[in-house]
Amino acid sequence: MENDFILMDRREGYRVITLNRPDRLNSFNEAMHAALMTALLDAEADKDCRTLILTGAGRGFCAGQDLSDRVFSPGEVPDLSSTLERLYNPLVRKLRDLRMPVLCAVNGVAAGAGANIAFACDIVLAARSAKFIQAFAKLGLVPDSGGTWFLPRLVGPARARALALLAEPVPAEQAETWGMIWKAVDDAVLMEEAHRLAVHFSSQPTVGLGLIKQALDASETNDLDQQLDLERDFQGQAGRTPDYMEGVTAFFEKRRPKFTGRT
Repeated sequence: MENDFILMDRREGYRVITLNRPDRLNSFNEAMHAALMTALLDAEADKDCRTLILTGAGRGFCAGQDLSDRVFSPGEVPDLSSTLERLYNPLVRKLRDLRMPVLCAVNGVAAGAGANIAFACDIVLAARSAKFIQAFAKLGLVPDSGGTWFLPRLVGPARARALALLAEPVPAEQAETWGMIWKAVDDAVLMEEAHRLAVHFSSQPTVGLGLIKQALDASETNDLDQQLDLERDFQGQAGRTPDYMEGVTAFFEKRRPKFTGRT
């Protein structure tokens, strides 16, 4: 699938989705939102797709909302909550709900909602030249697209509060040191590293990985007893998959397992 705003590259076992408005630093308009959601749903429906890479075209990953896409009449009071309810919130929820690993390769600036969409992915790689900016305070706005949820959990409350209030950029290497992302890599090898991870995940037990994602998300609000019960239930599900039996069999046969990612 390909259109003006989203590029989709199908590989064996995974897909690469590229935000493609490089002249606008891949900032979101409504058309790009719709195209990205369609790409995610299409990948989700493909039984042979077992992981995703999300990246951006050109010199930036995503600058958040394209402000020029919002046109207000004189005297009109904007309703930004509608934009979140219709577009950004469903996007963040879909990224978190996908039952496959989602890798984000941040190739340049990730600002505003662009930064928080990256944080909604499971593993974030960033080029050393990349920066993450919670730019909302500069416009008198609140971090959205999950920003007030992701930041405290990634970097702690003190840093999250300062980043949100000061809107200062965080270079990729600092983001790695703070635990905001998984790894900063040289610009020249960013996509090579992303593809390496995607190839790895495309041969792994996808159902089990999806359950890991769900369990980690649930742990943010569960108490210990609830989490122990959830682990019990999820382990029961994972143990009934063909991949579990294949993993055990391969262990005893001293060979590499051949996971299918199927239920």
